[in-house]
Amino acid sequence: MNHERSSFLFQQAKAAIPGGVNSPVRAFKSVGADPLFIKKGSGSHIYDEDGNSFIDYVGSWGPMIAGHCHLDVIRAVQETMTSGASFGAPTVLETTLAGMVIDAVPSIEMVRMVSSGTEATMSAIRLARGYTGRDKIIKFSGCYHGHADSLLVKAGSGAATFGVPDSPGVPAEVARLTLTAEYNSLDSVRKLIAENSGAIACIIVEPVAGNMGTVPPREGFLEGLREICTNEGIILIFDEVMSGFRVAYGGAQELYGITPDMTTLGKIIGGGLPVGAFGGRREIMEKLSPSGGVYQAGTLSGNPLAMAAGIATLNIIKQPGFYEALAEKGQRVAEGIAKAARDAGYPIYSTRVGSMFCAFFSKGEVFDWPTASQCDTAAFSKYFLAMLNEGIYLAPSQFETAFISAAHSEDDIEKTIAAAAKCFKLIA
Repeated sequence: MNHERSSFLFQQAKAAIPGGVNSPVRAFKSVGADPLFIKKGSGSHIYDEDGNSFIDYVGSWGPMIAGHCHLDVIRAVQETMTSGASFGAPTVLETTLAGMVIDAVPSIEMVRMVSSGTEATMSAIRLARGYTGRDKIIKFSGCYHGHADSLLVKAGSGAATFGVPDSPGVPAEVARLTLTAEYNSLDSVRKLIAENSGAIACIIVEPVAGNMGTVPPREGFLEGLREICTNEGIILIFDEVMSGFRVAYGGAQELYGITPDMTTLGKIIGGGLPVGAFGGRREIMEKLSPSGGVYQAGTLSGNPLAMAAGIATLNIIKQPGFYEALAEKGQRVAEGIAKAARDAGYPIYSTRVGSMFCAFFSKGEVFDWPTASQCDTAAFSKYFLAMLNEGIYLAPSQFETAFISAAHSEDDIEKTIAAAAKCFKLIA
């Protein structure tokens, strides 16, 4: 498959953009290739500048749950654009989407819109600190919550991909306020709390970890976090930027029946446009300026185009049977890839929650960052490049989640499984 034009465009980009990309994992560096420059998307497919077509399992890293260029979303954005792209003033669209989010997500009684997932998590933590009067936070190894200073400590996603768990530029004074536990280990949480009694403002966690691959919570883990936080007066924040409206309409908290104090959202609620949100109990959210003293602001927060795209997307995905059909597709493709690996005698560990799935190149179970980090990333790179050559577009990192959309067809799934069978035989 020819990628000459993409490679040429990448060389041009590197002269103007650090590393040639505006987000590190896009660079394909960890898989030893140049990134593809995408020209357009339609349904389950994307098309690069060389004219190649790919079945897309990245979906803009999660937002494209209805597929690329869904007509309802395009129509909503076009109609909104005719009245203006941004005003820096309230619009009805903001209230409409806020109401839909509140109706859907169990923990959210009030919500504020922002422009990115990073902004959402950063703001939620500031609010938790302001509400509790405490400074320290607990996060989990391998969980990525955006690139705010306090969260780039043992982070997953791109940080894990590039082996930079603690970024230069993060002051030691800030980093010392971030305590790191192991995902799926309540004992590691209890130990940190015992050592920092009365000092923990919040625990932030991906209820389904999606930034070290797809790692589901073990039975009792989320329930245990809820109990610990209630007993210790700690704010429990579910980072559902990825899992929100993805694993269920009400997110992972609906799926698992655990209600956090606060939730961060992004991706799907913007229908592919830049967006984020954070919300929670009314008594906490009313501490936020201008109602309270905790300051947060954003010129483009609640952008009309993003709100319109989000409303249209949520109207699509709230239809009866949507998530059942999506999960069935996810199951077929994940199990099909796992079977292809077994048939080729190649060891992988397969995980899935709804329409999120991952093939870990590991002989053992993956349930936290230490077990995920043992994966054979060199073998994954060979698999990734072989699948790309077969027209299957996966995330260019072992430590990312794959996503299926409503637009993926039976033919797409069959082609993907056949391609996996061929690729596992090549690398076995």
